Amino acid sequence: MGLNTKKPIIRNYSLTFVKTMKFMNNLKLSKLGIALIFLLLLTQVSFSQNTDSKAIRVLFVGNSFTYYFNLPQVTSAMAETQGIKIIAYQSTVGGTNLEQHWKEEKGTITRKLLDSLKWDFVVMNNHSLSTIETPNEFMEYGKKFAELIKSKGAKPVFMQTWGYKSNPLMIRTIVPSYNKLVSESNAHLVPCGELFAEARKWRPDLELFQDDKHPSSNGTYLLGLAFFKYFTGLKTSNIPAILETKDNNGEATFLIFMSQENADFLQQLVDDFEFKFNANSWKK
Repeated sequence: MGLNTKKPIIRNYSLTFVKTMKFMNNLKLSKLGIALIFLLLLTQVSFSQNTDSKAIRVLFVGNSFTYYFNLPQVTSAMAETQGIKIIAYQSTVGGTNLEQHWKEEKGTITRKLLDSLKWDFVVMNNHSLSTIETPNEFMEYGKKFAELIKSKGAKPVFMQTWGYKSNPLMIRTIVPSYNKLVSESNAHLVPCGELFAEARKWRPDLELFQDDKHPSSNGTYLLGLAFFKYFTGLKTSNIPAILETKDNNGEATFLIFMSQENADFLQQLVDDFEFKFNANSWKK
């Protein structure tokens, strides 16, 4: 769910949200333009994959729930503070669902990235209303992507969405739908929606939403903690409240500023929450 842009956002963890959005908004994408962007990304990612053999390589697929406040970069930055290398790229288009990514609609190039590059994990963020409005397609294309990802030697991971600020009861449909999908597709799940619900329960004063749907910087910090825990199996309590990365010139770019009090709360919430899956629990 998200912005009604039809332009794909494809970038690595070193690019800032603002610079990327300005670039994509100024670019009129034709089929040739999409192909050129894909070739540029292919060259860049292939280089990083060849030079970082011990890194965890993750492709985030989805929409604005992923790119709001740079979730892939936040996850990478959190890992880096703990001496762990996560190379996170994303293939996202605002408002898209997995059916559109599968059919390569709205300028998505996810399947090209899966065909052309090697990933350890692929995180899938479906449309926030998919479990409610299109449950059959939610199951069908979730399963199709899970099978495709496994056939490429990667591991499929679903990013559970959350209830809107105006309708937290959406979670009653979201949770069983995702549980059924991961069971039938032999995939993993990061319980982002359940964590949002828990945070709202215990700290209703803590604003997790930028609007009615999208995560605020607080919300993205919570999501980043969840993915850090999933990928590493480690506690989050040593992750700093202020996160930064480097831009293409090697200059510090600050991603998120949290108060220590709020960071401590979200870390305790994630650390205490029982995850059914983690990256080390895949069957060999």
